[in-house]
Amino acid sequence: MSNPSPARPTSRIQSIDILRGAVMLIMALDHARDFFHIHAFDDDPTNLATTTPLLFFTRIITHFCAPVFLLLSGTSAFLAGQKRTKSEQSIFLIKRGLWLVVVEFLVITLGWTFNPLYNVFIMQVIWAIGWSMVILGLLVRSSGTVIFITGLILFFGHNVLDFIQVPQQGTAGVLWTILFKASFTFLPIGENRGFLDVYAILPWTGVMLLGYSMGRFFLPSYGQSERRKVLAKLGLSLIALFVVLRYLNIYGDPKPWSVQKDGLYTFFSFINVTKYPVSLLYLCMTLGISLLVLAAIEKVQNKFTGILIIYGRVPFLYYVMHFYLMHLVAVVLFFATGHGANEIVDPQLPFLFRPMHYGYDLWVVYAVWLFVIVVLYWPCKWFNKYRSTHRQWWLSYV
Repeated sequence: MSNPSPARPTSRIQSIDILRGAVMLIMALDHARDFFHIHAFDDDPTNLATTTPLLFFTRIITHFCAPVFLLLSGTSAFLAGQKRTKSEQSIFLIKRGLWLVVVEFLVITLGWTFNPLYNVFIMQVIWAIGWSMVILGLLVRSSGTVIFITGLILFFGHNVLDFIQVPQQGTAGVLWTILFKASFTFLPIGENRGFLDVYAILPWTGVMLLGYSMGRFFLPSYGQSERRKVLAKLGLSLIALFVVLRYLNIYGDPKPWSVQKDGLYTFFSFINVTKYPVSLLYLCMTLGISLLVLAAIEKVQNKFTGILIIYGRVPFLYYVMHFYLMHLVAVVLFFATGHGANEIVDPQLPFLFRPMHYGYDLWVVYAVWLFVIVVLYWPCKWFNKYRSTHRQWWLSYV
């Protein structure tokens, strides 16, 4: 998996943009559920004792978003790097990664909470992408082989830590949490202030590194037919590994499956793998299916895929805007349904205008989700056109 000689991609690979656009839209569904579903914070949508098939589907379909986005971020970094020297690519990735961390703290956190005092800083997927880019930026100075092997170790080996006693207290415990074990972990930094660490960094870094290694399949020198075969084989291999390891219940996920009240709920148990912190089986299931989709859609071109491409080419802008628009809708509905100023802050949650026992049935969640993604189509379309016709330096960071 050593780096091939530099080559300049002649055009964008539309299947990457299509898949990325699809997962960006699906991702917004999960955030709509967070903001608007009545049981978003007092129950788990994958709790088999209380969930419904539609609610379970609403959550499980969004499991594909973060893995695909990390994988394709790595692939895109590889392709963009063909236009730069190793040194230039390293500096760019490190700077962009640190920029994303700052954006997570100051821009995304504010979109989530609407709290200008920043009592809680949220460390979520942009945080994980940012630090993964920094690590990738350091590794690109080595070789493709080093990146590939490091990605393999992190991807397939991080669940070994489930069997090891790890630090729980002090600085070592905090670092271990940040790197490997974060799961909505609150890290206080003073009275009524702290960090909510949702995404452990290094398991996700493994996904980005393997996505970077996968980028060689998208070079112009690689035939479309050959690429599709490779992606399909990789996808089927990951799915097979998921089925075998999940059935055996011995490695890859700390939460074993079990027989439930009927066949459907037993199937739910089988695919109900762990996202926080992300498990190997979670990644195998989601990325296995996603690679099959990526192989299948390469020749697909129609009006719908054209729409998905728009979102897929400006994912950062869309990601930021959807939080603010969704939270604004929540504010409108908050006051429209009779809630008052005394309910804006709920001490149980870091989100303003979103009390613990507030929300609606699932159909409202889907309605708001559709409203948000439709409204954001036009600014995304405008920005995609603007970026394609302008060359300002800051556009590569957005």
